[in-house]
Amino acid sequence: MTKKVLLHCCCAPCSSAILEWMLANDVRPTLFYCNPNIYPEEEYLIRKNELTKYAEKLGLDVIDEDYNHKEWLQQIAGLEDEPERGSRCLKCFKIRLLRTAKKAVELGFEEITTTLASSRWKSLDQINEAGTWAVSQVEGVHFNDRNWRKGGLQERRNQLLRENGFYNQLYCGCEFSLNAMEKKASVPAK
Repeated sequence: MTKKVLLHCCCAPCSSAILEWMLANDVRPTLFYCNPNIYPEEEYLIRKNELTKYAEKLGLDVIDEDYNHKEWLQQIAGLEDEPERGSRCLKCFKIRLLRTAKKAVELGFEEITTTLASSRWKSLDQINEAGTWAVSQVEGVHFNDRNWRKGGLQERRNQLLRENGFYNQLYCGCEFSLNAMEKKASVPAK
């Protein structure tokens, strides 16, 4: 029997090897694109459109959560100056994974997981903390805390990125990670 999972997705590159693994292991994911953190909106649309195009190629459904960056900014207010992998990121993961857990309950899914767990920009401990917290806020859904970086999936992700010519962003998504990346790039080498 095919297992059904609601998979929170951040982008096509991070999703590709996970989707391939799931389909090869009798797991049928429905993709949930919930990323109000992504800035600017053009970046959000690029990532969403590329993920949607890849999902269509695989015959998978995508649910698009409405983009509301202003609301996200209100929810993380006071954490703007936190470093990458700091408390702002944990709060952001909780926001997105709680929405995923609620959507799973609404649609009758018993399990959620996230492609955030494959990203080099993220703390796996924070993602697992946020996912565990999110499912504790609703009834009837489990968080799969699988480490999607292991088992050759990181290498396969990189291969699929090249094979598919995916747009590969250089920052997590929010303006704060973008600013940090730009500051780091502008510092002269010693």
